[in-house]
Amino acid sequence: MEKEERKNAALKEAMEYVRMIIFVIVVVFVVNNVVLINAKIPSESMEQTIMTNDRIFGFRLAYKFEEPKRYDIVIFKYPDDPAQKELFIKRIIGLPGDTVEIRDGKVYVNDKEKPLDDSFCPEEPLGDYGPYNVPEGSYFMLGDNRNYSKDSRFWENQYVRKDQIVGKALIRYFPSIKKLG
Repeated sequence: MEKEERKNAALKEAMEYVRMIIFVIVVVFVVNNVVLINAKIPSESMEQTIMTNDRIFGFRLAYKFEEPKRYDIVIFKYPDDPAQKELFIKRIIGLPGDTVEIRDGKVYVNDKEKPLDDSFCPEEPLGDYGPYNVPEGSYFMLGDNRNYSKDSRFWENQYVRKDQIVGKALIRYFPSIKKLG
C-alpha cells in the first residue's frame, strides 16, 4: 500500500510541475503577443535615441486607449511590405490632417513659421522634401538620424495607417536601461 501511495504522490507532484509549466508558457505567450513587443534595432536610422543592435520593449496596447502623438516613437508594419511582416521603428512627425514640409532639413507643420524641435537629431538634417498631406487615420514618420533614415520621405506608400502601428516604444533594455517614451 505504501508503494502505491508514493507512486500517486510522485504522479501528483509531476502533474503540478506540468500545470506550472503550461501556466508559464501561456502567460509568456499572452504577454509577448498581446501586451509587449520585443524588437532589435537593425539600422542607424534612430541614432542617437536608439542605437543599432539595441533591444527595446514596445507596449502593444498603447493606442487602444489614446491616439498616437507627435514625437512618439512607434513600431509599425512597413507600409511597402505587401506581407506586412517587416517591422520598422520611427518617430511620428505628421498627424492625420497635417501638412508636413522639410526645408533646409528643418520640419515645418501646417505652414507654421517655426520648425519642429529636432534636438534629438544627432546631426544637422539636410534636404528639402514635401509638402506631404497626411491622410486621415495615417501618420508621417521620420527617423531621428534623418540623413541616414529610410522613412516616409522615401517610401512608395508614404504614410503609416493607425492599424499598421504595432506598439509604442517604451524602454531600451539592452545594452542598458533607457526610457524612450
